[in-house]
Amino acid sequence: MNIVKKISSRNLFIFNLVLIGAIFGFSLAFLSFSCSTPKARAKAQENPVIIPEDALKIAEGMQTVFRSVSEKVLPSVVELKTVSLVKRPQIPNIPGIPWDFFFGPRDRGGQDRERRAEGLGSGIIVRNKDGTYYVLTNHHVVDGASEIKVFTRNGKEYTAALVGSDERKDLAMVSFKTNDSYPLAALGDSDKVAVGDWAIAMGNPLGEQFSFSVTLGIVSAVGRTGGPGGNINDFIQTDAPINQGNSGGPLVNIRGEIIGINTWIASNNTGGGNVGLGFAIPINNTKRSIDEFISKGSISYGWLGVLLMEPGKETAESLGLDGKRGALAAQVFIDSPADKGGIKPGDFITHVNGKEIRGVQQIQLTVGDLKPGDKASFTVIRDKKSMDIQVRIEARTDQVASTQNNRKLWPGVNVVPLNDQLRESLELDKDAKGLYVFDITEGSPADIVGLKRGDRILSVNGEKTGDIAAFFKALREKTGSELWFGIQRGDATLESLRFKR
Repeated sequence: MNIVKKISSRNLFIFNLVLIGAIFGFSLAFLSFSCSTPKARAKAQENPVIIPEDALKIAEGMQTVFRSVSEKVLPSVVELKTVSLVKRPQIPNIPGIPWDFFFGPRDRGGQDRERRAEGLGSGIIVRNKDGTYYVLTNHHVVDGASEIKVFTRNGKEYTAALVGSDERKDLAMVSFKTNDSYPLAALGDSDKVAVGDWAIAMGNPLGEQFSFSVTLGIVSAVGRTGGPGGNINDFIQTDAPINQGNSGGPLVNIRGEIIGINTWIASNNTGGGNVGLGFAIPINNTKRSIDEFISKGSISYGWLGVLLMEPGKETAESLGLDGKRGALAAQVFIDSPADKGGIKPGDFITHVNGKEIRGVQQIQLTVGDLKPGDKASFTVIRDKKSMDIQVRIEARTDQVASTQNNRKLWPGVNVVPLNDQLRESLELDKDAKGLYVFDITEGSPADIVGLKRGDRILSVNGEKTGDIAAFFKALREKTGSELWFGIQRGDATLESLRFKR
């Protein structure tokens, strides 16, 4: 027998052996299954994992809570659809071929055309006055809208009117009239919200197809800052899924109370999709705004009259602020409430009316919520000592907020101490002295006396300023009626002009 025949015979033998084994195994399994009782077969088919009854009751209890919260709040949630007229640049007025061929006959007037841009958002019904329902939402939802429609969960549609809108807080209110009855949302206390609390987001994400959606998560953080568009609010952060269209809708606690207004999301997706970083305006930030929108159509702000900043490491060390939370009153407006009350440049504000201040944004919000005429207590650190200062708050007007008021900004310059890194970047000697001028407010006293960015301040009104603490102390004690600086500019040592108050 040749080698090919030997291999073929061996392969055939192995194949037959495997086939016989498979048939035998299948027959044994079939015989075993046939001999087993129906009860045994049924037991084998059951899921061996048994869900504990006590755990199941807890889960069903939570399910009942979420269902009840949704049934309670959703009837007060609305969908907002807006139309804005947006100008579109006119096609250049270039006659003849090929322009007429591609674009067709055109208006030769050369004026911009208008197109209708549609928007989508959410809102919550917070007040009812004689059949007029008031809906709280975001400013950016209705900003520039010429038409606003309200859609309720029961399928009704209403034409809405803009009651008021405020860009700084990103809040707005619209109203609609009807004889139909709608429940009002119950407003909670956002000051009691803590990390780890349940958070339920409601609204109309991504359009009509997903309207009146409910998503679940927890409170990821509180007191977040840095919202888009100059928003002065602090924020509740949540991982409850929030998407475009949820803006203006409620963030709800486990009791069905509104704890926030869904406002923005942080996303690395080009489409702005949810990645578990949603932010809501705390509802306590809106309560006075609701009343003011209804009573007068706008929000009023309290005004203190200071320019605030977060101190850098060297500044904090010089002022004895290591580990302290608050905001530095780097500059003060002359004749402002702060100036009249006794707050000075260099004071570090830690509390307002006993409430701890965590940073610049929080003090802006806290002071803004004070009513004009209110007397407030500001706790400040000055010369490394804590003291309380009483200030009567005034109204923030367009005049005090305009650049024309810069002449009263005292002193109108921001400085930082020189360190090794800054000396190296400026190509200065290692023993170079002075406080580096990195910002000057146009039209301010510092600008008027001729100070320039890049100067190094050596003295204030003849008083040497070796560090930030000495700089602010000189401003407090040596500048009662006038102000001038001793400076180093390049290789020259100069004295500035004098500004008289």
